[in-house]
Amino acid sequence: MSGERRLGRGLDQIFRPRSIAVIGASTDPRKTGGRPVSLLKKHGYAGQILPVNPKGGMIQDLPGYTGVAELPEVPDLALIAVPGTGALAAAKECAARGVPAAIVLSAGFAEMGPAGATAQAELRDVADRTGMRVLGPNCLGTVSVPERAIGTFSVALETEMPAEGPVAIVSQSGNVGSLAMKMLGRSGAGISRFLASGNECDVDLADAIAWCAGDDATRVILCCMETCRDAGRLTEALEVARAAGKPVIVLKMGASDAGQAAALSHTGGLAGSDRVFDAVFAKHGAVRVHSLELLVQLGSAVAALGDRRVSAAPSVSVITASGGFGIMMADAADARGIALNRTGTPAQDRIRAVLPLSSPVNPVDATAQMSANPETFEELLSAVCADEANEVVCVMMAMGLDVPRLRDVYLGALRRVRESHPDKVIVACVASPDDALRTLNEMGILTFPTIDMMMEGVAGLGRMSVPATSGTTAVIAAEPLDRTAVANEAGAKRALGAAGIRFPEEVIATSADAAGEAAERMAAPVAMKILSADIQHKSDIGGVVLGVTGRAAAAAAYDRIIAAAADHAPKARIEGVLVAPMITGGTELILGTTTDPIFGPVVMVGLGGIFAEVFRDTALRTAPVTRDEAHAMLRELKAFALLDGARGRAPADVEAVAGAIVALSEFAVRHAADVAEIDINPLLVRDAGQGAIALDALIVPRGETKAEAAE
Repeated sequence: MSGERRLGRGLDQIFRPRSIAVIGASTDPRKTGGRPVSLLKKHGYAGQILPVNPKGGMIQDLPGYTGVAELPEVPDLALIAVPGTGALAAAKECAARGVPAAIVLSAGFAEMGPAGATAQAELRDVADRTGMRVLGPNCLGTVSVPERAIGTFSVALETEMPAEGPVAIVSQSGNVGSLAMKMLGRSGAGISRFLASGNECDVDLADAIAWCAGDDATRVILCCMETCRDAGRLTEALEVARAAGKPVIVLKMGASDAGQAAALSHTGGLAGSDRVFDAVFAKHGAVRVHSLELLVQLGSAVAALGDRRVSAAPSVSVITASGGFGIMMADAADARGIALNRTGTPAQDRIRAVLPLSSPVNPVDATAQMSANPETFEELLSAVCADEANEVVCVMMAMGLDVPRLRDVYLGALRRVRESHPDKVIVACVASPDDALRTLNEMGILTFPTIDMMMEGVAGLGRMSVPATSGTTAVIAAEPLDRTAVANEAGAKRALGAAGIRFPEEVIATSADAAGEAAERMAAPVAMKILSADIQHKSDIGGVVLGVTGRAAAAAAYDRIIAAAADHAPKARIEGVLVAPMITGGTELILGTTTDPIFGPVVMVGLGGIFAEVFRDTALRTAPVTRDEAHAMLRELKAFALLDGARGRAPADVEAVAGAIVALSEFAVRHAADVAEIDINPLLVRDAGQGAIALDALIVPRGETKAEAAE
């Protein structure tokens, strides 16, 4: 039987096994082979535990078996905890016996060099040939809290089993995932599943995400990722989770190797590979975080929310007992695009009635009266929650719950207001004590230890509600690229023009007379620039002359350009000078693509012209993109105000820009086998209805390096 690579196939036996064989089982519960047996017994696994050890005998009060063939039944799951070469042999024995799933806890595979990589390839072959799902090798295994099914030797379970709850953790790093599990336990959030995938010879993160998306016990999936080995499987799994309404929160550690040696084009320098991960997560509905602490806090928050959701653009009110804290909270909200709405008049009147000296606008500053008269806190909080304009109410608790006389008053007030306003999302900024945090989470009140983390958390909850971009991505057939497209700028423009990018009419002049004739025929100021595949930044070497009028001026400009190229790039291939009518006005953007080694073609748009690399204001998406995605990219730019009619400017033709982005993204996918990068800079955007026109273009073929012309 060959192994089908359908997402999540066979993980029922890994997460919900009815029987577990432990191969390499030890009588010593402190050893790697002894700990799974001990943990299964200790934490109440109800299925059959089948220890396997060549010596046989009794193993931790259970009958031991000398080999897989001797087992009285075919187990759903085999835990393999013997050294590398023995692990491979054990996996083959399991496959021969018809075991449907195995977790290879053993190290000694690809992480150990060529010999280990060969052994891992053989292990993968076992999975592919037989259909047995293999998790690992070199992994920390699994925990299924509802079934008390333990497929790990992790010390995280040595003292206690996590409480059951709705949070699943899938991690490539066993230790990072284990710490997340421990931290979630301390916060009061319960765990449904834990999986550490290790070397991922077969079962990978995508399998785990997709399976957890269909798991009734799971509401939110936390993912600790070091790398992506299969872009298609990852994005498919994220879409499965989005369709199931299960938020995926990703801690992506580090950056991929792509883009570390910065390419010389604008696009290569502006589109770093780690930003591609950001674009992928955003496109497929996952929320990325940059710390383990926020991963855990956001997971806890989703668990505490239950069936409630925070809207994509939540209106937030802030309550604090200090003006300084109020300023900090407002700053943190603004930095994350969170709107603080003005407190409504009825709420202000209620607040002033109990706290005449307070500031009832948002942030609501109760001053020190909140601690001097803690019983007023309930009316204050109730007034703000009753304000229809508020969706989320953030409360700075500071050290309030650490003070015995305040603790019960505040907790009681929070409980009653939470029950009275179940539609409101109440968020407390509080770091201690642990038992009070657990109490708040049990109430359905979200907790974050710092102001920045609280606002980052609210923003993250909002991103979970961003709807999928509408529109259907085109299915694009691959086509070979005509080699003339990479010969020079003129060839690039012809190819991109045929794909739907608009360029001005231009002439290739190979003599001063021809340049003069073209300028005279165009009867308008012209732009002239060197035509050479070896010279990228033409203006830097004097290869561009603008605003040339008339035959004589154009002929003279031609001679200057050719001389400058010969002086600065004597080895460059010169194919002439491009002569085109000057086009001015509008806003300059840069448009381009690059090729990510994991996710393939990526399209980028940003503020263009000579300052593209100075301001680095760009938005990315994996290609191809829909028109709605193109519009979303433009709205992400800080420079979007320039396109949207800022300070009395006429609105720009964003529809034309969106069309150019879509066309370029489809061109990049169509010619992905031949194209490494594309630069269009500038793309000049005119007023609404007047279109967008590209003034320069470069297509870099795969397998060739880009470099400035040799001196």
